[in-house]
Amino acid sequence: MSTALVTGGSRGIGRAVAQALAARGDRVAVHYASDRDAAEETLRSLAGDGHVVIGGDLRDSDAPSRIIERADAAMGGLDILVNNAGIAPLESNRHRPDETDLDAWQSAWRQMVDVNLIAAAELTYLFARRLIDRKAPGFVVNVGSRGAFKGEPDYPAYGAAKAGLHAFGQSMAVALAPHGIVVTSIAPGFISSDRQAPKLEGAAGDALRAQSPFGRVGTPEEVAEAVLFLSSPAATWSSGAVIDFNGASHLRP
Repeated sequence: MSTALVTGGSRGIGRAVAQALAARGDRVAVHYASDRDAAEETLRSLAGDGHVVIGGDLRDSDAPSRIIERADAAMGGLDILVNNAGIAPLESNRHRPDETDLDAWQSAWRQMVDVNLIAAAELTYLFARRLIDRKAPGFVVNVGSRGAFKGEPDYPAYGAAKAGLHAFGQSMAVALAPHGIVVTSIAPGFISSDRQAPKLEGAAGDALRAQSPFGRVGTPEEVAEAVLFLSSPAATWSSGAVIDFNGASHLRP
């Protein structure tokens, strides 16, 4: 049995990851930013026992330390960190340079970089240092994005932050391998989370499904299955990898 912290675990991909880890027999700390009710719903859905919810808004620079400290204490030590929390591209934070004023541009960049990259980097550092002190192996799985490779013209801060997260993960894979810590990233394409339901059900739905030759978008459960592998000893030789997970909707050279 392992112990895991899943950030952004109250819904969508994070909830599916927490459920998959619990079904494997792991104990899970479900992190949420503000929606405790959704996090409690995730908690109730988990198989087994010993799971907890941990609150903390990652826009707060002190939040990573508090989250790791509370999760580590509640779990009696953490073995797995899934950096899933992030500010997703939504109509409310769209920031094309040709239609956005400077204040909105700066706000989008600061929020997306702070949460999607810097908070994940701090969580990883704090998690890794505890493992090193315990002389214990562990796993970090970063949930990145296809947008890091194909570009995000409507959300350039999102694409840049996720590209940074991928690069950070590769740096950590090299730095932490001597300590037995495996670091990987997964780069999903469009996923049918509840936040994206309006897009899929609206006028853009058919075009989104047509991006993949499979004629559909991915599901949170499929991402969770990949995270299960990446957080297992079988994934050790995958350390440093960024796994494309987009149904052949974007192919890198």
